[in-house]
Amino acid sequence: MSLLAVVFELAFVVATMLVTATLVVVGPRRLAAAMRGYRRRLQVCALPLATLVVVLALRWSTVDVFTRLERRVLGTNITPLLFEIEETLLPQNPVVVLQSFQSPELTSFFVFTYIYGYAFLLLFPFIAYFALEEMDDLRTLLLAFTVNYGVGLICYVFFIAYGPRNVDPTIFQGLLYDAFPQSRMLTNEVNQNTNVFPSLHTSLSMTVFFLAWLTREKYPIWTGVAGVLAISVVVSTMYLGIHWFSDVVAGTLLALGSVYVGRHYTARGLLDSTRRYLDARLERLKRAGGFG
Repeated sequence: MSLLAVVFELAFVVATMLVTATLVVVGPRRLAAAMRGYRRRLQVCALPLATLVVVLALRWSTVDVFTRLERRVLGTNITPLLFEIEETLLPQNPVVVLQSFQSPELTSFFVFTYIYGYAFLLLFPFIAYFALEEMDDLRTLLLAFTVNYGVGLICYVFFIAYGPRNVDPTIFQGLLYDAFPQSRMLTNEVNQNTNVFPSLHTSLSMTVFFLAWLTREKYPIWTGVAGVLAISVVVSTMYLGIHWFSDVVAGTLLALGSVYVGRHYTARGLLDSTRRYLDARLERLKRAGGFG
C-alpha cells in the first residue's frame, strides 16, 4: 500500500467519524447556526489560531534544523535514564505488563485507536467548540494545543529518547509496525523516532479530555467519548511499544499545564509577555556588552 493510499484511508475513516459525531453530539441545528455566524467566530479566534499555525509551521518547516540541533549540538540521550527509573521505581515495567496481555483483537483495537482514534480526538473539538455561541472554549483549545506543540518541540531538541521498541526487541515488541506495517510510511513523514519524551499523543489526548470535562455541561456525551478515547490512546502508546510510562506521565503533566495556560491566559497576553521578556534580555545584553 502506497503512502497516498494510507493517507486516503486515514482521511476517509476519520471524516466518517467526524461527520457521525457532529450529527450526534453537536446536532444539525447548532452546526447550521454556527456556519451562519462563521465570520464572527473566525475573527474572535484569529490570533490564537494564527499562533497555533505559526508554531505548527515552525515545527514542520524546520525538522532538519531541529534534528541537527538535537543530535549534534544540544540533545542529551535520556533513554537509559528513563529505562533505569522505571526499573528502579516500578515492580514491573508497564510496557512489558501491557504487552503480556496481547492478542490479535487487542492489538487491532490499539492500532486503530493510536492512528484513527487519535486523529479524530484531536479534530472533533474544533468542530464542537466552533459550534458554541461563545468562543472561549475554542480559544482555550487553540492556546492549549499551541503550548503542547511548543513545549514538545523544545523538549525534543534538548532530550534524545528512544521508545521501548527501539531499545531491546527481546524485551519490548514493536506491535504497531508488526500489525500495521504500512503505518511506518505515515509515521516517518510526521515524526522522528527520538520524539518520545514527553508523549505528545498523551499530552494532546489528555488535553482534549480535560477540556471535555470542563465543558461537560455543554457536551455531556462528548465527555464520556473523549475520556474513553484519550485513555485508550495513552494505553496504546505503551502497549504498542512506542512510549515509556515516564513519557506518559510527562505528557499528562504537560496536558494539565497546557489547559491551565489556555484557561487563564490569552494568545495576545502571552505574546506581549514574551516580547517584554525578550526586550529585557536584549537590554541586559546591551548593558553587559557596553553597547548603547
